[in-house]
Amino acid sequence: MIGLGPHAISTWMHRVAVGWLAWELTHSTAWLGIIAAADLAPLLILSPIAGAVVDRMVPLHVLRLTQWAQFVMAALLAGLMFAGLVNIWILFVIMLVLGCVHAFGAASRHATVPYTVPRPLVATAVSLDSALFQASRFIGPAIAAIGLQFYGVLSLLVAHTIGTFVFSLFMHLMDVPAPEQRAGRSSMLANIKEGIRYVQDFRAMGLLFLLCGFGAVFLRPVQEMLPGFAGAVYSAGPTGLAWLTSAMGVGAMVSATWIGVRGRIQGLTNICYAGSALLAVATIGFVVTNNLYIGVVFAILSGFALNTVTTGIQALVQSAVDDSMRGRVMSLFTVIFRGTPAIGGFALGVLAEFIGLRWTFAIAALICFAALVWLLPQRRSIRDSIEQERREHAHGAH
Repeated sequence: MIGLGPHAISTWMHRVAVGWLAWELTHSTAWLGIIAAADLAPLLILSPIAGAVVDRMVPLHVLRLTQWAQFVMAALLAGLMFAGLVNIWILFVIMLVLGCVHAFGAASRHATVPYTVPRPLVATAVSLDSALFQASRFIGPAIAAIGLQFYGVLSLLVAHTIGTFVFSLFMHLMDVPAPEQRAGRSSMLANIKEGIRYVQDFRAMGLLFLLCGFGAVFLRPVQEMLPGFAGAVYSAGPTGLAWLTSAMGVGAMVSATWIGVRGRIQGLTNICYAGSALLAVATIGFVVTNNLYIGVVFAILSGFALNTVTTGIQALVQSAVDDSMRGRVMSLFTVIFRGTPAIGGFALGVLAEFIGLRWTFAIAALICFAALVWLLPQRRSIRDSIEQERREHAHGAH
């Protein structure tokens, strides 16, 4: 926790810096979508491979390697910025490489967290881990607003380099027991297919992934478009961007803390459905106003709702998945939550060039609400399958 705090804070500072830098270089919502896609798209291809790799190795060892790789890329971007050599194409390439690294980092992180606590406390561990990260989502952008105004983008990139270095060192102080069950000796492709079949056969898990997917594709890209909202809709500049990003972080932190303190799997399915509905409503509220303060309120609600859905689904899945499949299944979760927004971010960013950010995300919110209505009849079967029989599912009885 000592190392994760500074790293998480600096990560959000880095995200604000990259988003604002892309906006300053281009003033284009399409480029915002492209930069977001560069960071997220590799997850679509590499996450299943990363999951299979993690299930063959010790997850903590993979996590350490990815942290050092992130440090190298952070230092490179800061160095190029200091030399005045950064343009939008260099930023694109660096974010693309980081996206590749994040695929393995996310898979190893998801596979490591459950082994830090006894199995009955997995939901609490997942939620508190999310709460710490979301707390940094509030603190990081708030610091970034000051840094951007007085010291510029470079100061945030340097801070992230330092934060990543510190966390990489602390990774070597962790001692987490390695899982006993690992992927078999079959080929990597066979391992990946096995993970996909596992989710397909576990119908309730597949439905949860589908519920998460609609929000990830259509509404999560709001986060990547915040520089455009701050600049073009709210006319608030980097300070407005920091306010909006922090507001979403506050909502997400409250959500993660609530789910963590709640500490039970029972009832999470209903909560995930309610969170999906709130996310669509909050997005509508966010796009219909040009008042920054009203936008901040809806940003808080949006962050709360999105984190409720994703953390709730992650806790349900982590509590039910078989240990030998954990890396592969959670890599598929990463594909959905972090990879598919690359598709949505790119498509919605291009669409916004023609009809504007407001209309684009209003339509996206309506699509998500329609999908929620379509999935509503499946709510009870998901609840009965995972919440009441998760121990049997965790041992392969699905």
